[in-house]
Parts: sequence; C-alpha cells; structure tokens
Amino acid sequence: QVQLVESGGGLVQPGGSLRLSCAASGRTFRNYVMGWFRQAPGKEREFVAAINWGGGNTDYADSVKGRFTISRANAKNTLYLQMNSLKPEDTAVYYCAARTFGTLATTGQSYAYWGQGTQVTVSS
Repeated sequence: QVQLVESGGGLVQPGGSLRLSCAASGRTFRNYVMGWFRQAPGKEREFVAAINWGGGNTDYADSVKGRFTISRANAKNTLYLQMNSLKPEDTAVYYCAARTFGTLATTGQSYAYWGQGTQVTVSS
C-alpha cells in the first residue's frame, strides 16, 4: 500500500509561482513512476507531468512545458512540482499519483495510487 499526501497549494496571482510537494509512504518509493494530474471544476482530470524512478526521464503536458518542472527526492520519499508563470487556467485541484511498474504514463488509469489533492487558485 502506498499513501500519498500533497501540500503546497494556495492562492497566487497570475505570473506567480508555487511549489507542490507530495510525501509518499513506503520503502520502495524510489521504484515508482510518479505523476501529477489536475482537475478543474467541470472538467475532466488531465495529465500534467510524470517522472521515472531515477528522475532522469520526464514528460509534460504541452500546456505546462517550459513553465512547470517535476522532480523527486528519493531519499526523502518526496515528489515536487515547481510551477512558474502561473495562469488563471492552471487553477485546479492537483493530485500526485504513483505507478508501481512500467514506464512513464500520461493516463490516469496507469496509476494505482492517488493522493487527496491540493487546491491551486491563480487569480488577481
């Protein structure tokens, strides 16, 4: 069983930055592919970013490329999402997810474990 707890969300002005964190339980965090997804009100959940076990391979949604950076600290069992140049359309609940086998994936069905989410609101 893997437990994931997100933190770091909040209210930020357009153009601002936030860093989300996701704390994972379990000794095998270093073996997981990790991802960030988001869901805005009235919209379907969408892929944001993913990272492989070692951190050397990443993937991003086109809408966040160049603005968001996914990273991980395996020694701390923690996943991060650095979000810069935030836009109002980035407003959503952000979820981290863990995939216990396989390679990077962009579909939610590929991830077995999910956190509760953290709200990010971009507004002036």
